Amino acid sequence: MGWLQRLFGMEKPENAQVNPEPTLVAENSVEGETVPIERMGLNGEYDQSGLAKRVALAFDEDSRFDDINTIYVAQLGTKVVLRGQVPDADTLSQLAEVAAGVSGATEVATDEVAVG
Repeated sequence: MGWLQRLFGMEKPENAQVNPEPTLVAENSVEGETVPIERMGLNGEYDQSGLAKRVALAFDEDSRFDDINTIYVAQLGTKVVLRGQVPDADTLSQLAEVAAGVSGATEVATDEVAVG
């Protein structure tokens, strides 16, 4: 089971992207407002949990994390929060690095992850 399925109960949507282009908040937006980067979903649409879902997609796309099912991803604004347990510090470092590479992530909190 993939990260998106396990964490959000959804299959990967067609054309889903870790870093999609932002879309307009409304088609008739005079100011050209776009969706805030941390609220951008898998296809550029508004999604309250967009950043967390895009991090889960990034984990799905990285085969190093295929066997990890003890980490959960949340977001607090632009901060990605990882919770759970990993087998070693190297894995935690790799997860944090991938999460930090997702557009809109300004910080990755790992203090709620147990190592070992």
